[in-house]
Amino acid sequence: VQLQAYGGGLVQAGGSLRLSCAASGRTFSSNAAGWFRQAPGKEREFVVGIRWNFGSTYYADSVKGRFTISRDNGKNTVYLQMNSLKPEDTAVYYCAATARRPIASMLPNPATYDYWGQGTLVTVSS
Repeated sequence: VQLQAYGGGLVQAGGSLRLSCAASGRTFSSNAAGWFRQAPGKEREFVVGIRWNFGSTYYADSVKGRFTISRDNGKNTVYLQMNSLKPEDTAVYYCAATARRPIASMLPNPATYDYWGQGTLVTVSS
């Protein structure tokens, strides 16, 4: 299974972007997915996670109310809609997925996920 993240780019503060994460390879049905990001000189941080079977999401406080995770089952693609972007949102964004069934508290833990995309750069100018 390969995950490919795309949709990053340069946007002005206050603007929006939608990131996509497409799964390819053998038939894959994830039970949980997440987005993480890594800003220059900083560690990778959790952005959002979701358990599909429960429809429960967990957002980092820094993005709550601005970012939304969703998916298109037919396209085997997960999306991250990012609105009201801020310069501090500048980072490489990574998607991740697992076929396991993690508990909600494990969603922010990178070790929860078995598959990772290669990352897509989002730059927000002030």
